[in-house]
Amino acid sequence: MATRCVSFVVVGETVTVVDAEVPTDSDQAIKVIADDTWKLQNGDRSPALAVLHQQCADYVREHKVDLALVKASALPTGAAKLGLLTSAEVRGVVMAAAASVCGVKVLSKAVISRTYGKRKVDEYLKDDDFWDEHTEGGKLRKTSREAAMLIVASRK
Repeated sequence: MATRCVSFVVVGETVTVVDAEVPTDSDQAIKVIADDTWKLQNGDRSPALAVLHQQCADYVREHKVDLALVKASALPTGAAKLGLLTSAEVRGVVMAAAASVCGVKVLSKAVISRTYGKRKVDEYLKDDDFWDEHTEGGKLRKTSREAAMLIVASRK
């Protein structure tokens, strides 16, 4: 039986969402069901975050998601800027919304680079053959590969 997973990568006020069925056999490719982008509504921030929370919780509930995977915050290389804090707010809303319906696992790119395979995440993201081998079904945008990588890496 397959597990239904959805992954979220937040950058600023934009959320990349990849929804997939994950076979129990880790040698089988994940089946991409949806690849989407959600944007925070314009206007007052508090109601916009509430709408995003509802959108996320509804999606996870309606699609009977078993596990939500969220890309963790990365340590800034310099001083924290407003974009970093904005992303953290949106990421927190997504994590809370998903957790209200299913289990949530937060994965960092650095940990995936150390624990999955023999290459760094960025090398996998560029490798078309890797994605042809590890995904099937719906169209996966190249810009969504990082979100899909959370699903692929969580299998090991």
